[in-house]
Amino acid sequence: MPTQDFTTNKTAITAGFVQQFHDTFEIESQQKESRFAQAVVNRGKIKGYSYTVNDMAALEMEQVTGRFEDTKWSVPEAGSRLVTMADYGLHVPIEPRDLPKLLAEPQGTYMSNLVAANNRLKDKVIYRGLLDSIQRKTENLGAYSSVSLPANQKILAGGTGITKAKIIKAKALFRKNECDEKMGEKLFLAYNAEMLETILNDTTLTSADFLKVEMLQDGAIATNWLGFTWVPYEALDITGTTATTVAWCSSAAHFGTGYDYEVDIGVRRDKNNAIQISVKSSYGAGRANEKKVVTVEFEV
Repeated sequence: MPTQDFTTNKTAITAGFVQQFHDTFEIESQQKESRFAQAVVNRGKIKGYSYTVNDMAALEMEQVTGRFEDTKWSVPEAGSRLVTMADYGLHVPIEPRDLPKLLAEPQGTYMSNLVAANNRLKDKVIYRGLLDSIQRKTENLGAYSSVSLPANQKILAGGTGITKAKIIKAKALFRKNECDEKMGEKLFLAYNAEMLETILNDTTLTSADFLKVEMLQDGAIATNWLGFTWVPYEALDITGTTATTVAWCSSAAHFGTGYDYEVDIGVRRDKNNAIQISVKSSYGAGRANEKKVVTVEFEV
């Protein structure tokens, strides 16, 4: 018969303790929601492989110099821009024999991870739509030609990081082009961690003349500052040591959805009954007017 000695056996009962396994997954920190989709014109559901964005130049009044003179017609320059939809997909396999070992239901957490990736994709599509060339034609039977963002809408790095002068220059360009808040537009500017660090460390930017108090209190850029709504985005283009951020009007680009995210969870008989989780989507974005977009380069 086993000994009843307490000193010897006081820890033996712990061998029977039930171990509580983690019943979910801790997802790596990441951007989970789209930040750009609400900052452009959302065209909603798009049928077909593409859609158009029509633009028209401004008109100016002309002086009438004589009585009963011939009518002078003014026809505004106009064009139709073509935005092509693109399809995307993400597929993740789960070994079915892992389920009882994990004591977890991975679909919930896995699916959240896939949806977060899809939402980040929306911002990537819109970012590219703001910066990239777009196809445009000026007559019904005419050919499309590529339209790039003009040089006068680009603020170059000039060997410096993000500066107050560059932000003010961007704001001035929108005023010059009559597409700022005075015209009912809302202005946005994307920023990343390098921009945040520069701004919070620059005494000329964080002086009482330019800073909302909560920026120093919270260590974050105020949502509305220097005329822009600041939108965090960590996927800015970086070539060598030069990064490119973008400022834009609320009507600067159009975003369309073929289908948002189509979710599928199924068994793959050809892969030993592995469970496959899939998210498929289709999006397209294009610039509506070159005067409503300004790029700002800075050294990192």
